[in-house]
This record gives sequence, C-alpha cells and structure tokens, in this order.
Amino acid sequence: MNSESSALPSPHAAQRGERMTGAQAVVRSLEALGVSDVFGLPGGAVLPLYDALMDAEKLRHILVRHEQGGGHAAEGYATASNTVGVCIATSGPGATNLVTAIADAYMDSVPLLAITGQVYSHLMGTDAFQEADIVGITMPITKHSFLVKRAEDVPEAIAAAYYLASTGRPGPVLVDITKDAQEGELDFVWGERADLPGYRPITKANSKQIQAAADLIADAKRPVFYVGGGVVRAGASEELLQLVELVGAPVVTTLTARGAFPDSHTQHLGMPGMHGTVPAVLALQEADLLITLGARFDDRVTGKAALFAPDAKVIHADIDPAEIGKIRAADVPIVGDAADVIADLIAAMSTAQVSRECENISPWWERLRGLQQKFPLGHHPTSDGLLSPQLVIERIGELTGPEAVYAAGVGQHQMWAAQFIKYERPGAWLNSGGAGTMGYAVPAAMGAKVAEPDRIVWAIDGDGCFQMTNQELATCVVNNIPIKVAVINNSSLGMVRQWQTLIYDGRYSNTELNTGHGSQRVPDFVKLGEAYGCLAIRVEREDQIDEAIQLALATNDRPVLIDFVVSADAMVWPMVRQGTSNSDIQYALEHSPEWEVE
Repeated sequence: MNSESSALPSPHAAQRGERMTGAQAVVRSLEALGVSDVFGLPGGAVLPLYDALMDAEKLRHILVRHEQGGGHAAEGYATASNTVGVCIATSGPGATNLVTAIADAYMDSVPLLAITGQVYSHLMGTDAFQEADIVGITMPITKHSFLVKRAEDVPEAIAAAYYLASTGRPGPVLVDITKDAQEGELDFVWGERADLPGYRPITKANSKQIQAAADLIADAKRPVFYVGGGVVRAGASEELLQLVELVGAPVVTTLTARGAFPDSHTQHLGMPGMHGTVPAVLALQEADLLITLGARFDDRVTGKAALFAPDAKVIHADIDPAEIGKIRAADVPIVGDAADVIADLIAAMSTAQVSRECENISPWWERLRGLQQKFPLGHHPTSDGLLSPQLVIERIGELTGPEAVYAAGVGQHQMWAAQFIKYERPGAWLNSGGAGTMGYAVPAAMGAKVAEPDRIVWAIDGDGCFQMTNQELATCVVNNIPIKVAVINNSSLGMVRQWQTLIYDGRYSNTELNTGHGSQRVPDFVKLGEAYGCLAIRVEREDQIDEAIQLALATNDRPVLIDFVVSADAMVWPMVRQGTSNSDIQYALEHSPEWEVE
C-alpha cells in the first residue's frame, strides 16, 4: 500500500497556521508526536531538514556513522521502550543503506519511522545524482511508504506514518520527502489524528471465537501456551501471566518473545525451536492444543511444518489476519490485539472453570517435569582449554541481572544469549529474529541506552557481527552512551562453522576470521576499542571472566569493550536440523532423547 503525497487527505488545509518550510514542519510534527530522539546522517537531499534540526527545541538528533546503524539504533530504541523509533537518511545510497534495518523491523514487527530525503521532484526519474526510488525499493518491506512532493503535505504524512507504524501490527513506515518539498513553505496546522480511509486494524476479538477458545482450553489434556513476539509488542505480559496461572498450562516463549513471560516461573519451559530446550520443543510436538498468542509458526520454531505438533488443535490469536492460517490451519482463529484477546480469555476461562469441570492436566505436567529433569540446559568445558562461550554469557547475565537490556547479534552467541541469560521482563531482550541481521547488536544497544539511560545495556556480539557495525562505538563515545560490548570471539563465523562441522564434514570454507586465539588478530579488538575511546579488555582465562564483567558494570563514563577469546569448537545445543521434524531434536552431537513408546 503506497501512495504519493497528492493522494494524502488534508483536512486542515483551510485553516491558517504558522508559516514555515516543509523541513521545519517535519521537526515540528515530530515534536508534536512526542518524539524526543532521532538517529540519522545528513546528505545533500536532506540538508534543509538538517538545517531545521538546528532550531529544534525538544528533539535530540544523534549523528550515526552509518545509516544501517541509525536504523538499528531506532529499532533498539523502539523495542526497549515500546515506542516508535525514528531514523533519518539522505537520498540514494543513504536511503538504500537503511533498507536492511527497515527489512529487519518489518520481519520483527518493530514500529519504525524512516524519513528520507529525495532529489528535487522535477529531477525524479532522470537518474539524477544520488537518486534512488526508495519508495519502490521498500514497498515489500514497509507497512506503507509515502512520497511527499509538496510542503503542505508534510504534517499529514508524518502524522499518518507515525500512526501506521504504531498501531495494528507494528512495523516500519517510510516517508520520502523531495528537496523542494522541504524547501517550500506552508501554513503549519497540526492535526492529532491522521485520516486514513480503509485502515481499520481490528483490536477487539469476536466473542464467539473467545468462547470457542475457552472451550478448547477446558477440554485439553496436553495444552501449551505458544507465545510469540506479538505479546511483547502489545504490552500484554501482565495479562499473559494472569491467564497462564489461571489455566495452569505450560508456556514456551519464542526467540522474539523472551521476557514476555518470566523465565523463573515454574510453568515456563523455555524457548522452542531449532535451538530450543528439549522440554519446550517436545511439549509442542506432544501437545493436543496450542494456545498460540502473537506467534506466526516460523520455520525456526516448527521445523518441517507438516510434522509440527501433529496431534494438536490450534487456537491462533494475532492482530494480523494474514498470519492466521498462513502456515498452520487454526481450529479457532482470533483476530485482535494480544492484550485485549488475553483479557477476554481470562474472563471466559474464569466463567468456564465455575460452570464446568476442566480436564486434569497433572499427567501432562508429570511428563514435562520428567523432561526438565532429564534434559536441562547445560554446557561442558571446552576441549582446547579456551573459554566456554556459554559460561561467559551466563556470567554476564548472572552478574548484571534482569533489569538490564541485552542486545545480541546473530549466530551462535545469539542463541547462547537467548538460552543462558534469564529474562524476567519484556524489553530486556533485543535481537534480530526474522531477518537474522548481522551487525544488529551494537547500534541496537546504543538505541536502547538512549531510550533507557538508567538501565545497564549489553551488546553481546560475535566477532563477525561486530565488524559490520562497530563504527557506532564512535557515536557512543561522542554522545556519552556508555554501553557494554561483549565480543564472543571464536575467530570465525561460528554458526556457519557449526553447520559446516555437522553437515559438510568439517570443510570450513571461508569461515575463519583471524581475530582470535592463535591468529593474526586482524583487527585486534582491544586496540580497536581503545582507538574509539572505549575501555577495552581482553579475557583469555576463566578466572578473569567475573573481574572483567564487574569492571564493565562499574564503568559508566564511556563504553566498555571486552574481547572474550573463546573456543571455536563450542556448539549450540540442543539442535533440530533444518527441514526435519522437531521430534528429531538432538541435545548433543549424535545424542537424541530416547522416546517412550505409548
């Protein structure tokens, strides 16, 4: 759904307001929306806006070192604070550098407002200098894209974009503004609500579907709450806790839902999926009912979809009707906001428990408790004497605590961070789930620290991911954003290397990075961190781990970079190989649970 500014409604056009330029109207509109921080990088096509930013009264602009970093910073800001993140870039390569972050936000339903400059409208379509059709490029990865060619359409476009990004299923919205629209003048009148005919997200669920769901839950002998990131986006964690305790069923939280339900709760089985816990994975496989809330049956959770949860009926609640039935048919489809749906389910289940006898699920819990005892998450000492990456990440979580924010890159360290840090609250875990974007961690942590300055913020990164966006450490130093960065340095592209070990007979094609033990150390991360003005530490022995983490926690006048030199042979377990059934989960190399024959 994309449109040019000429199609935008202008209900306030007849009212006369303060005279200003389109660029000034962008600033004034953002301030009116309550935006306090934006991340960006200037260029020719967006210079009028940057000139207007000089006079902003309530808007802080943070100059990033790469537009992708600005986009991820806005994502981290949005996810940590559950608000809309805003980023700015110029035309052409500036705008295309934002594409990765926009795609990332789209996959993970992150509310993002991306504002780009565009060449003069009369030059569009002529292959002008630094021209790119960013509206066309981003069409498949935004909720909507606006092309604004007239100054008078700026306020309406910004208001509409912000509203679209933050309502319904959240996501990225692009506003591309030509240079002449920025330079032109208008009578600025602010309208609080955007008029968007046809955009009517459904938030309140159908009462008959709620009752049908309650009936299925009451009749289930092996129910499981399958909780996805939509619960976090909806701010529905408190309601979820109440419903889960009322029903008494087990809970699994997907990679993007870590923290939606407390890890410490006795009903929580952990994360499901390719690298989920054995109890979480098998609970879904053996369930007779999936109570699916804000999840989308992603392939990393289901394994081979045709073999996923073969005996289960499905309740599927999602605010986006397009997700329901897309991969798995739903016996009870529910379209609505997660907070509203869960509140309605609480009321329905309370009535159901009074009016009828619910199934006894004690035998189900016996089975699951047995799995928890037999297959706990754990790790073994490394065979080469180097640090255990799991131990490093576990100690970061234990010494820092649940009130911190943890942002991870993508790969082995991401999975270990999801597994070995205990998450007790929403907004504590930031990662690139759907897109799997390397380079996410450092800028996302930076954005989270701007949004939540009183919280400790860790970027847990791999040596491969870190080299993609580590220039944002300069942004952190200059702007006094004291994040902590833990580089889990196994000198390789670890997850690719793991697959090469398991599937390609140890043929390590182009995965050695020469950053860790016994290598050239190009770059030397300690020297790199010091060059950026960080406190930089290298940890190579187990007895140094806690001391380094504690020093990082005590240092708040600059960013801290710790180079943890870990074993390249460490692997992420459990694991379900891609394209296979989740029932084939391995908890160690060539070790699968022995299934009881019923």
